[in-house]
This record gives sequence, structure tokens and C-alpha cells, in this order.
Amino acid sequence: MSELLTQILEKVRVAYVQAMQEGDYQQPYLTAERLCQEQLHIDADALARIIDEDPTLLAARAGELVQDPAESENPSVGAIICCNIVAAAMDGLLTVAVEHDWLDVDDEGNVLVDDTELSDGRPASIRVDYSRSAQALENAGQPGASRLSKLFQAAEAEYTRLLDSEVHDAYQLALRTSSDYAIFAPEDIAPLIAENPLLLGLRPDGLVDPDLFEGDPPAGIIISSHLTHMLLQQLLEIASERGALARDSSGHLILPADDEETSPQLH
Repeated sequence: MSELLTQILEKVRVAYVQAMQEGDYQQPYLTAERLCQEQLHIDADALARIIDEDPTLLAARAGELVQDPAESENPSVGAIICCNIVAAAMDGLLTVAVEHDWLDVDDEGNVLVDDTELSDGRPASIRVDYSRSAQALENAGQPGASRLSKLFQAAEAEYTRLLDSEVHDAYQLALRTSSDYAIFAPEDIAPLIAENPLLLGLRPDGLVDPDLFEGDPPAGIIISSHLTHMLLQQLLEIASERGALARDSSGHLILPADDEETSPQLH
């Protein structure tokens, strides 16, 4: 687990015990939920550091965890990961509550919560603006190309080489090249997020085939899909500049009709 996340979770645990003591040990569930909502919807820069330390967080899926109506239909990567952190932290705090006899468990080990705590005064989810990142601005001002820029440059160079070497279907070649240079492994995506935490603001946006991942793509795949789509668009622009793809009277690229083979493939 990320060292930074471990520190944050420990602070939440300590705050929970203190809040319960100060509140005369009332509402153990609501108190846990309130603290998690207040402290674990983490800003972009801190969350990027956490993911860089623990890329496995990119396997997180939204499931039923994203409760904010403004996020639930098309949640950002940051919201997906934070909601999973909140869920895990809630489990930990409820374990603390059981250990202190603030809550009971049934014969099967399920935590028993008073109905009033599940219906009254539930804390709202805290919304984080993942379109803001001081770290991204700082890194953008650094000399030299970013990791993502280097990846795209390598793909563009390879595409140009292939396009010039022999006769190709420029569109299919762009699809194949963008797939070849796609990044899907969490340990490869995490450094890109560390460089540019704004990637945490990306949303599914219909880019991931709904037949994959049961319609609930992991956070890392959402980022991968966007990056692959961006790369494909850049390769198509190269093809147009070299006269390998035509444009219509409105200036739009003329592409083959959509079929199963006209989008970059996950592999």
C-alpha cells in the first residue's frame, strides 16, 4: 500500500476514535461515514502521489460505490479511486467500532447498524475538481519532453516510417500503431499520472467497449482508452498532412465506415 495513503488512513482512524469519545460513543456508523467522506476524497496532486506509490489502485472500478448523482453515470477516474478508498476505510473503521463494542456483529460476522444511522443525516459525498492541479502546471513548465510526449513521438515516428515505406491503408495502419503503443499496465500508467494529475479527471465517455469489463471499466483502462484515442487522432492528422487521407468540403477527415475493426483494440 502507498505510504502516503497509509498515513492518511491512520489519521482517519485516530480521528474516529477521538470523535467517538467526544460524542459519548453515539452514532458509530455515521461518524465513520462522515470522517471518510470529509477526509478521503483526495485532491488530484495527493492522489497522483498515492497512485504512483501503489499503481494497483488503478484496478478500481466504480461498481455501486459512486453515489454522487453528478458523478455516478460517468464518474471521473479520481472519483472512482477515492470511492474505493472510502469503502475500504469504512470497513476498517467499522472493525474498530466492533473491537470497542460500539457496534455488534451477528452470528455470521456481519456488522449490525441501527436503522436510524442508515436513514438520518447521511453525509454527502465531497466533490473534488480534478481539472485543477498545481503539480501538472509545475511539470508543464519543466524543460524536456514528458513521458507521454516521448511515447507519442515514438508512435508518430513509427507510423511515419511505415506510411512512407510501402503502400498502406493509412487508417488501418493508424489503428494498428495506436494499439501497438497503447499503455494498459497500471505500473506504466501511474508515472504518467504522477507527471500529469489532470489525467484523474478523465471519464469513460463511451470510449470503452461496454461488452468489456461488464460495462464497468477499471480506472486505468479509462485513462488508457483516452490516451489511445488521442494518439489515434494525432496519427490520422499525420496521414492527412501527407496526403494519405482526404478531407471533405468541411475539412473533416474522410474515414471508413465504422465497423468492428475501426477502433484501437485492447490486447
